[in-house]
Amino acid sequence: MIDLKLQMLRYLVALAETRHFGRAARRCFVSQPTLSTQIRKLETQLGVPLIERRGRQAILTDAGEEIVRRARGVLEEIDQIIEIARYEQDPMVGRLRIGLIPTLGPYLLPHILSELRGRYPRLQLLLAERQTDPLLADVRNGKLDAGILALPVDADGLEVQALFAEPFFVALPPGHRLAKHGALSIEDLDGEELLLLEDGHCLRDQALEVCGRVNAHERQDFRATSLETLRQMVAAGVGVTLLPALAVETAVPNTRLAVRPFKKPAPSRSIGAVWRKSSARKTTLETVAAVIKEIMQASGAGTRKWGHS
Repeated sequence: MIDLKLQMLRYLVALAETRHFGRAARRCFVSQPTLSTQIRKLETQLGVPLIERRGRQAILTDAGEEIVRRARGVLEEIDQIIEIARYEQDPMVGRLRIGLIPTLGPYLLPHILSELRGRYPRLQLLLAERQTDPLLADVRNGKLDAGILALPVDADGLEVQALFAEPFFVALPPGHRLAKHGALSIEDLDGEELLLLEDGHCLRDQALEVCGRVNAHERQDFRATSLETLRQMVAAGVGVTLLPALAVETAVPNTRLAVRPFKKPAPSRSIGAVWRKSSARKTTLETVAAVIKEIMQASGAGTRKWGHS
């Protein structure tokens, strides 16, 4: 009778991800001989080679690849069982893995982290940046517990909680003809050359949707990888762009921009949280989402007036 131990599967998955016996052993907090012995024991029990050994390096065999794929699912289910028991006792302890889109994370976190840590000191937030599609994939496959991103998204299998609306502002070079206005209409952007983020950023699609209502056109020889790059290019007079409100409030010092709001009703994006409907951490995630919503409403972040250079 085959006696598979969960720890053997954890060693195998670690080896598959690191492709190196030493690194896998360090990840699992065991010695390399211990890990190697357990992998060989697993191979003996299953009766098939799982690893092609090249010194300390490891390459999975075809059987090893398939077993690792299934082992990940088994281990995820076991972890869910453990989490259900643990978080029923106190849902606001332990690790919580949250992904944020790059155009939001650096600007939202200063508003919420201190408050969350103060209220829930035993909750360890592990944060990661992902563009929208990889973020959703990692939430669905269990690598992340939740994502904070711009809505709407494909919500198949996910709970979605709206958090706050974030208006857009127009960023202009110093001395631009539109800088003399206190507030702008979308029609004021007619004929302007837009600087946008590269493909994969949802903010790019949102900006195109807003500016697509008029004859504004994208500059084709430049696409930015970050909002900070966009800011610098606008300051250099290369073009204009749209910035979400939180990014405007945390502008880099000494970056001269003319930032103008839109006239009401101002275009905006909806920010929300998503997590798996089957998540064992539903209570934790609902609580964190409610606190973020409360913080953003109380602070008025993203809503103050801008009308200066």
